[in-house]
Amino acid sequence: MLIFDSSTLILLAKAELLDVFLDDFEGRPLLPRAVEAESTAAPGRPDGLLIRQRILEGRLVVKETKQPEVLSRLVQDFRLGLGEAEAIVLALDMGDTAVLATDDRNAIRACKVLRIGFVTSLGILVRAVEKGLVTPADGAGFLERLRFYGRFRDDIIAEVERQIGDTAHGKDTEDG
Repeated sequence: MLIFDSSTLILLAKAELLDVFLDDFEGRPLLPRAVEAESTAAPGRPDGLLIRQRILEGRLVVKETKQPEVLSRLVQDFRLGLGEAEAIVLALDMGDTAVLATDDRNAIRACKVLRIGFVTSLGILVRAVEKGLVTPADGAGFLERLRFYGRFRDDIIAEVERQIGDTAHGKDTEDG
């Protein structure tokens, strides 16, 4: 089960990659109530409007968290925002099947410590190109938008460019 935190959900929406992902995803990704609030807070922003619409359509499902003690501890121990902490609580509730979509450095660190699977917006983009959902050329455009809206190190962007380029030339990105 995929659970979004605010960082990745907003980045995918801003980069115009959210619908590409949702169109291919089997199932309905979850987001905690705090992520809904954070990602739709500014009603005039196109990304917030898109996310709100996908929730109304039932393509994204808002779910309540029920462990306030765990939530509080995650915020404190990992210096997480409320949305990231709620997303991790949902992932912990789901068990081994949970994957957290996050680009937040502290949330990624928490996932590693807590042994929760995770994926980033850049990983989602690479997978979309590998699966042929977008062409490598279109993938480069999505990458530019993710670079513009996100806070990624240059070496990480270069690695994603390489992976997308390898896919364009028929190479398996896993092997390089």
